[in-house]
Amino acid sequence: MPWTRRAQLVAKYEIDRLRRANPLAGVRLTPGQLGLRPPLFKLRHHAPRPFHVPGRYYRIDSPHDGPTISIVTPSYNQARFLGRTIDSILSQGYAKLEYFVQDGGSNDGSADVLKSYGDRFGWVSQRDKGQADAIRTGFARINGDVMGWLNSDDMLLPGTLNYVGRYFAEHPEVDVIYGHRVLIDQDDNEIGRWVVPPHNSETLRWVDTIPQETMFWRRRLYDKVGGVDASFQFAMDWDLILRFIEADAKFVRVPRFLGAFRVHQDQKTLARAADLGLPEIKKLRQRTLGRVPTKPQIARHLSGYLAQHLVLHAGYRLGLVRY
Repeated sequence: MPWTRRAQLVAKYEIDRLRRANPLAGVRLTPGQLGLRPPLFKLRHHAPRPFHVPGRYYRIDSPHDGPTISIVTPSYNQARFLGRTIDSILSQGYAKLEYFVQDGGSNDGSADVLKSYGDRFGWVSQRDKGQADAIRTGFARINGDVMGWLNSDDMLLPGTLNYVGRYFAEHPEVDVIYGHRVLIDQDDNEIGRWVVPPHNSETLRWVDTIPQETMFWRRRLYDKVGGVDASFQFAMDWDLILRFIEADAKFVRVPRFLGAFRVHQDQKTLARAADLGLPEIKKLRQRTLGRVPTKPQIARHLSGYLAQHLVLHAGYRLGLVRY
């Protein structure tokens, strides 16, 4: 939704305040130096509370000329969440959905969960080489015009696929879209929200700021860059995004919450960030920037983006803007 006049004034005031706080003209202070803690990148913002979406999220019809949307769910030993992930997709009511679950041979009852859905979507349960391999293999089995993957512990918000299908139908020039993120716990309670600033490809060369479960793209772009790189075990989404940027893809951050990212003790984001994630992140920065920057260098580069995020987040929390 467009900014209201009041929100524009609040944004101008907040940005001017941040600038006045800097005693060195022309030099940006980091968020830490400003004493601010941006909610972006934090996985818990508040105590669990019931999760709701606006009623308008349910009132988007499938576009008559909408694209086929192909979604893959890679899964391994996530039986306790898998049904909720699947239901969040099947309940969308999108007319041209193609869905496949690529399970890595789980031994926790996941196969029983999958069997309970009958023939409502395709699936296999067999050993694979990890998450990226499962995603790549799953996409090779389906042929939709628009693609995305949803991990087996995350969820789509109501109306997301109808919104995505309509957006791509009405904007043929756009290659990739993504939106804002809701954070949920193991019991589907809300524990935070990420309000993401408009797309900035330069920022993405330094840090992955796209909520993966909200991202959808055209198959023509996926085929052009060669698809998911199965050699990655953690940062396969950022690698794909960077190759999309290198291919001059047109990105848009849409003004809507599209997905829910689940925070729980066993998730890979928390459990394997140090041993799997950090080496891959360094590898991608070396490839993209030509060096591995220090934390202060990254913080200085992100200061403007995070200041913009703080303004958007404040405007949303104050009810000055709606998503």
